[in-house]
Amino acid sequence: MSGLDDLPSLAKVIAAHGLAAKKSLGQNFLLDLNLTEKIARQAGDLTGSDVLEVGPGPGGLTRGLLSQGARRVLAVEKDPRCLGALAEIAAVSDGRLEVINADALEIDAAALLTPPIRVVANLPYNVGTELLVRWLDPGQWPPFWDSLTLMFQREVAERIVAQPGGKAYGRLAVLSQWRSTPRIVMSLPPEAFTPAPKVHSAVVHFTRLEAPRFPADGKTLFRLVAMAFNQRRKMLRAALKGAAPDIEDRLRAAGIAPTERAEQVSLEQFCALARTFTEGKA
Repeated sequence: MSGLDDLPSLAKVIAAHGLAAKKSLGQNFLLDLNLTEKIARQAGDLTGSDVLEVGPGPGGLTRGLLSQGARRVLAVEKDPRCLGALAEIAAVSDGRLEVINADALEIDAAALLTPPIRVVANLPYNVGTELLVRWLDPGQWPPFWDSLTLMFQREVAERIVAQPGGKAYGRLAVLSQWRSTPRIVMSLPPEAFTPAPKVHSAVVHFTRLEAPRFPADGKTLFRLVAMAFNQRRKMLRAALKGAAPDIEDRLRAAGIAPTERAEQVSLEQFCALARTFTEGKA
């Protein structure tokens, strides 16, 4: 790894390439290579895996992924200003780093990688949740990835792992926990970043499930969950009245009191409710 070790500090890289973080791109750079190495370790053993990294910026996490032995890293970077810095890493990566100047929302990165695939990224704040939803709801399951190790705002991370009964519990928790096991593995304060954001950050590791945790039709489940949480202050018999004329009977069949609110309903209960639609049970 001597080539990686000989690279200049990230602060020097940013200065040399004029990489002042752009708010419009949701950029907050993590400059402590000890922290980026620690994030890379949270993804597990990378030696036999291809890794997708979104928003590498000046390449701190990229270096960590390579030093942890990733078989290959595909770094997707939208900001062309970062390409020079990433090229310097590629030059000492023994051919293990490929950089693409593209918007991660617009490319099929999976087609460019060889399984097993892990996604590891300090996601830009402005697209992090949208990318996560796409990875968790790809249309076919299991997905192209084996695990996701992603940095979010702490508030988003807490919504992902939330349990019923609290304000953080909502659509993101249901989606994340239906098809994966998410857990918060690191927390980072604002001062770890340049520029320092106004919020704390956290790294969430998702291990995919080969099949959903409870049987349900995805489209039906997400439609009901969206309806329920869009009016989370209402009782479910009111929030879901547009789903079916006999919604109270369906709620009871799923073990849910019609007077409960969305945040009180477990993932298992939501799946049971979804099945009353696809199995024709009232």
